[in-house]
Amino acid sequence: MGKKKNDKKSSKKDRKKAEAKLAEAKAEAKKAAKKVTEAGGLTGSMREALRVEPGTLLADIDPRSTPAFDGDKELAAEIMAGVDEELADLQERLYADGRDGDGRSVLLVIQGMDTSGKGGIIRHVIGAVDPQGVELTAFKAPTAAEKRKPFLWRIRQALPKPGYIGVFDRSQYEDVLIVRVHNLVPPSTWSRRYGQINTFEKSVQSKGTTLIKVMLRISSEEQKARLQERLDRPDKHWKYNPGDVDERELWPAYEEAYQAVVDKTSTDDAPWYVVPADRKWYARLAVQQLLLETLRDLDPQWPSATYDVDVEKERLAAT
Repeated sequence: MGKKKNDKKSSKKDRKKAEAKLAEAKAEAKKAAKKVTEAGGLTGSMREALRVEPGTLLADIDPRSTPAFDGDKELAAEIMAGVDEELADLQERLYADGRDGDGRSVLLVIQGMDTSGKGGIIRHVIGAVDPQGVELTAFKAPTAAEKRKPFLWRIRQALPKPGYIGVFDRSQYEDVLIVRVHNLVPPSTWSRRYGQINTFEKSVQSKGTTLIKVMLRISSEEQKARLQERLDRPDKHWKYNPGDVDERELWPAYEEAYQAVVDKTSTDDAPWYVVPADRKWYARLAVQQLLLETLRDLDPQWPSATYDVDVEKERLAAT
């Protein structure tokens, strides 16, 4: 009996040490991130600086600006590297908490014109976390079968499971952007979709998924330069699509369509964040900070064991 009591005391002591070590590791990660931030560069919350407010005009947002940041490319890279550990820790906690199928999730929606940098953001931001906790969906033109279903059907199928970070490369907003610009459906159809999207996103949020809607704001001049680079470099020819030039001719129509999106679908629960994207390095930093700030607010915790830890230690020791 005396030995069992001593073993239990020892197990409790070990558990407290482990919990203290986890708390210390989390504190160190935050301390490291804070140290990088205090070194300069970040001047405030990205969510506050980039959030769309009523009356926001996209035409007034400089695509080369760097809201909430006053550093350069090198400092941006340093900051991103400095918080990678904290970001990975928060993502792992989110994933662990959702293992029972009843946790929260995050959905990062990335929307923007061709060459706006969606792929680079996914590689540099989402690439810093464990891929097993990420669900990435790149939406292309709907198939014939998908066209026969409600436009939100395929979006619902791709929503992240509990514990996951979902990433949409393009999204439900294609159905009020390209569909509108190319007159693929009557105006009476696409005009109803703004309200349907708002209702859908409110439902998604109520079920435990936090939305981060990012609109990458690139200038026509910068897009032209990036397309030119794809033509000049053989290793980028595969990225070039002759149809991109056709789309450029519709730039004013796309500007009008994007403005309507922020006017009609930036809500209190699911606001849009407009990220100036002419500087790729800034766009990547901004999206990383949007995701990091969101996960910090969610503050996911490690789930409690569903088994008797002390008993399992004894069983393990006996093997």
